[in-house]
Amino acid sequence: MTTQIVILAAGMGSRLGRSLPKPLTELGDGRSIMQQQFDNIRHAFGSTARVTIVVGYKLESIIEAFPDAAYVYNEQYDQTNTSKSLMRALQASTAGGVLWMNGDVVFDPTALDRAARMVARDQSFVSVNTARVADEEVKYTVDAEGFIKEISKTVAGGLGEAVGINYISKNDKAVLLRQLRRVADQDYFERGLELAIEQDGIRVEPLDISDLYAVEVDFLEDLERANLFV
Repeated sequence: MTTQIVILAAGMGSRLGRSLPKPLTELGDGRSIMQQQFDNIRHAFGSTARVTIVVGYKLESIIEAFPDAAYVYNEQYDQTNTSKSLMRALQASTAGGVLWMNGDVVFDPTALDRAARMVARDQSFVSVNTARVADEEVKYTVDAEGFIKEISKTVAGGLGEAVGINYISKNDKAVLLRQLRRVADQDYFERGLELAIEQDGIRVEPLDISDLYAVEVDFLEDLERANLFV
């Protein structure tokens, strides 16, 4: 079955202070953040992967840069957060699981090699970095069996950070979609995951990529750090 991959790229990315959508930010090697993601996707999943981009802010710029992708429009991009962008993407998906990533993450290609093995098992997961637990990042805890129990920016005693590369299995997708419809417009998609875990009992594994680089580019210093790797 063709792997379904979603890139969330609807936001305005105002904190970076650029005029273009943040995923089009140029890296030190001349590629954009999103081009680096596409290269990583092709590396791990080949040319048959079906990539859908959720767009909103200055969508024409992204469509022009990646004309071969499929697109989903979040018309409320300036009023909603990633929960509603992911909701729209899952609504538009076909049967099967969905791998998704934030459109501002620069990461080691090997991260998707590991993800591909989980996708092949159809196991829901969240990629994590246990080496850092910053207060402003999305953090997580696990239950007695090692599956994710809590996941949000307000988690106390977090074991690590979510890095923005995730997968929902075909059996868990409908549950997550239902929860994403319920959460507040300004919630991150992690709130939908947390409710699906708490209320519906889905089992989401933490996929450790602590030994690999993964940088979410929110500020100029993040971009400078990402450029140390590419």
